[in-house]
Amino acid sequence: MFAEIITIGDEILIGQIVDTNSAWMAKQLNLIGIKVKQITSVSDDEAHIMEALQLAEERAEIILITGGLGPTKDDITKLTMAKHFGMGFRRDEETLKNVTNIFARLNRPMIDVNIRQADVPDGCVVIQNKNGTAPCMWFDHHGKIFVSMPGVPHEMMYLMDEEILPRLKASFELPSIVHKTILTAGLGESFLAQQIAAIEESLPAHIKLAYLPRLGQVRLRLSASGANEEVLKAEVQTYAQQIIAELKSYVMVEDDVPLEKAILDLMTARKLTLSTAESCTGGYIAHLITQHPGCSAVYAGGAVSYSYELKESMLGVKPDTLNTFGAVSEQTVLEMAAGAVKHFNTDYAVAVSGIAGPDGGTAEKPVGTVWIAVASKIDVQAKVFKFGNKRIQNIERSASAALTMILSRLKQDHN
Repeated sequence: MFAEIITIGDEILIGQIVDTNSAWMAKQLNLIGIKVKQITSVSDDEAHIMEALQLAEERAEIILITGGLGPTKDDITKLTMAKHFGMGFRRDEETLKNVTNIFARLNRPMIDVNIRQADVPDGCVVIQNKNGTAPCMWFDHHGKIFVSMPGVPHEMMYLMDEEILPRLKASFELPSIVHKTILTAGLGESFLAQQIAAIEESLPAHIKLAYLPRLGQVRLRLSASGANEEVLKAEVQTYAQQIIAELKSYVMVEDDVPLEKAILDLMTARKLTLSTAESCTGGYIAHLITQHPGCSAVYAGGAVSYSYELKESMLGVKPDTLNTFGAVSEQTVLEMAAGAVKHFNTDYAVAVSGIAGPDGGTAEKPVGTVWIAVASKIDVQAKVFKFGNKRIQNIERSASAALTMILSRLKQDHN
């Protein structure tokens, strides 16, 4: 069973907004056994939309469309879909009532363009949008399902969760799809593939292995499809354990969670606390940690200290250390991490100091040189990394390496 997602709107194609809707929908569809064949973004142009609908109908049984349902002249999705299906229009009284109630709550007058929100193609099934004025429209055309939804994310998500997904499950006999993700760090994609080549070759046809690399990390995702979910789970788990045993120290997390979430979960369970001391990453590690609910149970806070003066006053780094070895050095980062544990009174701390670039490097310390240290109340350990000359990538790589070091240290101390 295949689906295609079509997002409509010039704002996507010019980069004014990021299409987060498609990624979210694809994940929800996959959970109920529907594979996404293709994701297409098209402009607010009738010919482009018509072509996208025709091609999608050839590839997939389910076509989900978002965007272009507003009240203004550039919103032409409804008109184009009526033309595609050869339908006229009717006024849907329930939709009109919904729109009227919304404007009454807002104490705003209804004008003609708002009233016309209730005009829908006469062959569709209307699904009421309780979070907005644009109705959701369900078309059953030659055995293919077309669903047109608003592009506003919270409106689309509500409609998918409450209406569309349940209707799709009721309309089709769907297979089970099972995923298992293993997060690795410290070994590149090609080397991972070489090390687990025998396991990958032994996988049956209904189980696939995907490599999902990002800076400093590679996710390995096993995906299986079939009729019996419990059997699939057992099969996938068997192969996952083989991979984990083969990769050993490179395996950071045996689940589909980011490194910082794994750290928070482990430290929460053991009632441990963490602080950060960042220089070249500029608070990015703190950002990654604090995006997760409940992080305050673990994360006490930290320092973003670029200058010598702040490294000294906030973290207790000795002036002689900075003057002798410089900010980007083993000695300085060791004192930064130890100082964070002491001054912020946490069980662990991570410190990062490096040259993110594109300038500031020397022959001895080129751009991309980064020192990272992890400290506990007992000791502190440091490691140097040599990244590239791209500033943003260096910041992301530094954060990834720092989080990997924290998690490895925690496993060493508490597992």
